[in-house]
Amino acid sequence: MVHEVIRVHTDPGDIDATGWNTLLEGQASPTPFLRHEYLMAMHRSASASPATGWTPSFITIERTGRLVAACALYLKAHSYGEYVFDWAWADAYERHGLAYYPKLLGAVPFTPVPGSRLLAQDEAARGLLVRAITALAQQAGLSSAHLLFFDEADRAALSSAGWLLREGVQFHWTAPAGEPWPDFEGFLGSLQRDKRKKILQERRKVAEAGVTFTVHEGPAIDDDLWDFFHRCYTLTYRAHHSRPYLTRAFFAEMARHMPAHWLLFVAWRGEGAARERIGASLIALDPARGAAYGRYWGATAYVPCLHFEACYYQPLAWCIANGYRRFEGGAQGEHKMARGLLPVRTFSAHWLADRRFASAVADFLEQEGAGIGAYVDELKERNPFRPASS
Repeated sequence: MVHEVIRVHTDPGDIDATGWNTLLEGQASPTPFLRHEYLMAMHRSASASPATGWTPSFITIERTGRLVAACALYLKAHSYGEYVFDWAWADAYERHGLAYYPKLLGAVPFTPVPGSRLLAQDEAARGLLVRAITALAQQAGLSSAHLLFFDEADRAALSSAGWLLREGVQFHWTAPAGEPWPDFEGFLGSLQRDKRKKILQERRKVAEAGVTFTVHEGPAIDDDLWDFFHRCYTLTYRAHHSRPYLTRAFFAEMARHMPAHWLLFVAWRGEGAARERIGASLIALDPARGAAYGRYWGATAYVPCLHFEACYYQPLAWCIANGYRRFEGGAQGEHKMARGLLPVRTFSAHWLADRRFASAVADFLEQEGAGIGAYVDELKERNPFRPASS
């Protein structure tokens, strides 16, 4: 007889790291952001912790003593750092005298990167995991449960369980099938003339300002570079009158436990003794799958178009030169299309305890989904690439 044990962990450190990572690697769409080390860094650094409104409630399922399913879950006291917006739902609950928070969230904190969320050995375990998540929300008397940025296998399991599905759009760069571009100039040559001209103009502005870049891979990012990057990162948030999500301690954890997954571009201005660092862009890497992810950036001085150079052109040139096949530009931003990143649909799933609100949200999502479909169709008509015959 098969014996399965379901556990809820308030400390990710209680979960066997090897078992978790082995389970992750067996999924259809693993990413570095769901590795045990990454999630522990969020927790240990107090970036995603009860003090910041992220209380871990990870679920694991063991079958005859072996980990067969797991999901990173948090009790959330707010909706910050998610990139799938449900503020209006929370407001509706409040106006009807109901508490929306805490809610249950299955996501990687502050990381809108699509990938596997329901880590499962097989479909039976995946289905059991969905039921366990729903049961946890019900037993705790929560308003709702949500899973964000999952893959197709997760989508099928959640849909079968009756969760409401929501669509979104991101912009990703993908290398062409077959023979890749030989270099960044080859990539530029594949774009429509007006897009190519705009990129060249933007790059020229940065070069004429006397800005050059150095590239630092993995362990070559020393403490001094991490300090400078974090200063730039905090300045970006300060410019938007908000506080950064990630502490310096988080990046220290990354340097210690996941150095091979990071790439830093540093912008310099001037020459000789007057040369100074003025900006930095940090990219996450998945070397095993040839994927790169635009993550964080900032600058100590304003230079026109420096953001585009640091966050798109330098990373894309690096990806092409190093044989990477995909670069994800992060959440939102259709301006990325003009830089060769194309629209990709993303998904989230939602379970709401109150049937009246669930029905109202279902109606809203149906209308929103139709709008997303029309939006994606419109975006496809603005393809920045030249037709293949051109």
